[in-house]
Amino acid sequence: MTLVLASKSASRRAMLEAAGVAFESRPADVDERGLEASLAGARPDQIALALAEAKAFAIDAPGLLVLGSDSLVVVGERRFDKPATREEAAEYLRAFSGRAMQLHSAAAIARDGAVVWRHGAVATLQVRVLSDAFIADYLDAEWPAVSHCVGVFRIEGRGVQLFERIDGDQFTVLGMPLLPVLGALRELGALPA
Repeated sequence: MTLVLASKSASRRAMLEAAGVAFESRPADVDERGLEASLAGARPDQIALALAEAKAFAIDAPGLLVLGSDSLVVVGERRFDKPATREEAAEYLRAFSGRAMQLHSAAAIARDGAVVWRHGAVATLQVRVLSDAFIADYLDAEWPAVSHCVGVFRIEGRGVQLFERIDGDQFTVLGMPLLPVLGALRELGALPA
């Protein structure tokens, strides 16, 4: 075992498992909102990378590679976090309706307290116009599962119905730029080349 995933994300675990990567999952304890506040004025891609790095640093795993990853959603000038309540999720979906969503996903790999690799990616998801009836039906089916998802959707499930077009890598949309991560793991000797 040479890789620790600093996340409890089912999506990130599933991506690594499907790719045949051996890893151990250890959720990182990071004050994400505090870190974001300290980065006031930073671009979304910079915030996503800082969060990914902080998660990689949060795990004590001497000699092992630690993979941290994070995603954030921006619509217009507003950044959205995971919804705390069903009502907030409905408000987010109304704000997304008919607009372009920028989903920033970042990953960082650390070893012994130093970042040895980092990468950020962005996908643009065009949200179709969502009726109040659709939003209610969608949340009836998807809440509380989507409470753990920035953007209030799981693209691999019913969340795909929110969109009319997606520009970007599917793994970025799932929450981690997997292809660059796999390339980095090969370069770092954690996967065969």
